Amino acid sequence: MQDESTSAPHAVALKPLPATGAAIVHDIQRYQHYHLGRIMRNCPPVYTYKALAWTLRDHMMADWMNTYAARDRPGRRRGYYLSLEFLIGRALANHVLNLGLDEATREAMHRFGQTLEEVAELEPDAGLGNGGLGRLAACFMDSCATLDLPVMGYGLHYQYGMFHQHIENGYQVEDPDHWLRDGNPWEVERSEFTCRVPFGGHTEHFHDKEGRPRARWANTSDVLAIPYDMPISGYRNHVVNTLRLWKAASTDEFDLEEFNAGSYSEAVQAKNHAEHISMVLYPNDSSENGKELRLRQQYFLASASLQDALRQWRAAGNSDLSTFAEHNVFQMNDTHPTIAVAELMRLLLDQEIMPWDAAWAVTSKCMAYTNHTLLPEALEKWPVALFERLLPRPLEIIYEINAHFLREVAVKWPGDIERRRRMSIIEEEPVRQVRMAWLAIVGSFSVNGVAALHSRLLQEGLFRDFVELWPEKFNNKTNGVTPRRWVAHANPGMTALIGEQLGEGWVADLAQVEKLKPLADTPAFQARWRAVKRANKERLAALVKAECGVEFSPDALFDVQVKRIHEYKRQLLNVLHVIHLYNRINRGRLDGWIDRCVLIGGKAAPGYAMAKRIIKLVNSVADVVNSDPDVDGRLKVAFLPNYRVTSMEIIAPATDLSEQISTAGKEASGTGNMKFMMNGAVTIGTYDGANIEILDAVGADNFFLFGLKAEEVEALRPRYQPQRYVEQDSDLRDVLDLLRSGHFNLCEPGIFDPVIDALLSPHDPWMVLADFRSYVDAQERVAQAWQAPAHWTRMSILNTASSGYFSTDRTMQEYNAEIWKLK
Repeated sequence: MQDESTSAPHAVALKPLPATGAAIVHDIQRYQHYHLGRIMRNCPPVYTYKALAWTLRDHMMADWMNTYAARDRPGRRRGYYLSLEFLIGRALANHVLNLGLDEATREAMHRFGQTLEEVAELEPDAGLGNGGLGRLAACFMDSCATLDLPVMGYGLHYQYGMFHQHIENGYQVEDPDHWLRDGNPWEVERSEFTCRVPFGGHTEHFHDKEGRPRARWANTSDVLAIPYDMPISGYRNHVVNTLRLWKAASTDEFDLEEFNAGSYSEAVQAKNHAEHISMVLYPNDSSENGKELRLRQQYFLASASLQDALRQWRAAGNSDLSTFAEHNVFQMNDTHPTIAVAELMRLLLDQEIMPWDAAWAVTSKCMAYTNHTLLPEALEKWPVALFERLLPRPLEIIYEINAHFLREVAVKWPGDIERRRRMSIIEEEPVRQVRMAWLAIVGSFSVNGVAALHSRLLQEGLFRDFVELWPEKFNNKTNGVTPRRWVAHANPGMTALIGEQLGEGWVADLAQVEKLKPLADTPAFQARWRAVKRANKERLAALVKAECGVEFSPDALFDVQVKRIHEYKRQLLNVLHVIHLYNRINRGRLDGWIDRCVLIGGKAAPGYAMAKRIIKLVNSVADVVNSDPDVDGRLKVAFLPNYRVTSMEIIAPATDLSEQISTAGKEASGTGNMKFMMNGAVTIGTYDGANIEILDAVGADNFFLFGLKAEEVEALRPRYQPQRYVEQDSDLRDVLDLLRSGHFNLCEPGIFDPVIDALLSPHDPWMVLADFRSYVDAQERVAQAWQAPAHWTRMSILNTASSGYFSTDRTMQEYNAEIWKLK
């Protein structure tokens, strides 16, 4: 990419490389021969993948350098997206699509006796994210490039992803996800921009020669942050943005004195301690060591990124720091990077020698915060003692920010001590902690939620005090997903069918799919739509057979719930319905029956015992249902291991029924619901998150709504008695009796007692049993609709045709128009 120390007027615009099949063949052979030392007749496919990846990177390089050069000028405003996750999945096929090289690349692969799909399968999913948060960041980056917005992503260069999940005896087992074992052909190391990130030590206060009070962070244990850049290609517009990932390294490879003294392990201790920062995505923070490592990761990301942004700003020819906020905006993706508020203050105060008020004026005008959760326990808090030991200087700055802020609160509400206690960035009891979300709100000029209901509940609940102080800060930006990845790439059959009707422009302007609505009642179009869906279902059935050993019939309803395993997402409610269906079969209650294949997938956090037990329950129920001869194929259940982006690219196009069944008021937005909708799945869901906006877009006739609303959940909470629902509902009683009897765990008695106890507890925050009857009734409506193929197909088409609003292109345009204001 463009050397950032070179300003654009002196840069030389690169010409693009030839994009014919023959030219790509030539470039692949050159890499095979001169870089990999391979010849065609015995070259394993993995080397063809690497050579093709490098070839495609070469094709992007001219656009990558020219994109940067066009923006590398004094006064140009830039955006920076700070996120601990970027779940980008595989890159090869996505770049082929965006560069418009599909035909040429397929021709080249044919010359090598391979297909593009076979070669793309050899790429590992990038282990840079965990779930929806990271996938959203990846979709945002895609749309920023497609819209030609000058936004750089900042993340960490994780050597190991979250973990690779496999199932043993029904239980989740975590294996290392060493996705970088064979290197990453897409990345470019930029060691000349390495930063030093301090930890530990202590603060010294003094007066400089002019008599100004100053502070320095002394005796620190520094870690090097080495940047690796990955290209983010826009859709056929010659724009390539940058995702910059920081890798941690020691300042000294090892202590030579320790080594010479024979203390070999101590000699490399500092090196190992430094490298741990970017070793593993999101360490398990249930232990003190895990908490420390996670805080180190967050500060490492924030400090390196802010240092880099300041360097870039100066390299572009800027010098007046008082104008820094006019030229730069930082979007903090959830609470993880919000230490950036204190770190930018540190850099401006201690290194740039700005007065406090001037530094705060800059910081508070260029930081923006996105919140992704309504769960108070998910708003990160760090013990002051840990902060003091690890980040003493940033903690001092946080204290000072808090002091200034609380004075403002006291002026607004004189004598309201309880309000000051609630709003303080430092929580005093039961343990002194730093409230990171509060720091983000105080230090940001914009705070947004990610769906209309989520933003409203934030403003009425968690953040109410701050809204009353600064109502102008708060806004909503409903999430989206990129149609390039989730339709054009994942669903080529549907893409071709839509393209015949609308041309190719809809891929970069998803609002155009609304023009499909008149075709929803056309028998010929419906038949072709069903044919595409059936081909996609056959592809998913093959994956389920290979991964789970379970036969799915493409004639059955594909009922799918894939997402992180968490009690609020209520995979348990889904399992209770499966047991209900199983019980119906065994009792001969087959009136209105439809064959159904239920697919559940997702990872549980390593320390989340109940989520792991839910996975075991799903697998135990699946084993019994799939092996019962009386079921006779009417119902199939499978748990798909190691759910990831690549799996979803097969799952979403094949799904008939999308399960979005969280407890109302708990899901911030959801993005899986949007991917399914774009691909023609019909949603069964609660009135929660972006489900509400999906319902509004597609209409109640094309959505299966059930369950309590958020306000009803809160009203019921003080008097919730789940046993009453059991007493009043014979179907629910039968389900729980079957669970209690040990029918699904004959050889492991008692293992599901904690699940049953949680369901029957009056303190169950997820209120699973309160929504059981409504959910079962909604599933009956699903069965009735499925029995009329023309009606179901109409609903499917209308879901896709109504999905234009849920493109991240629209989301990014709103962020830019109302927050970033980039050109």
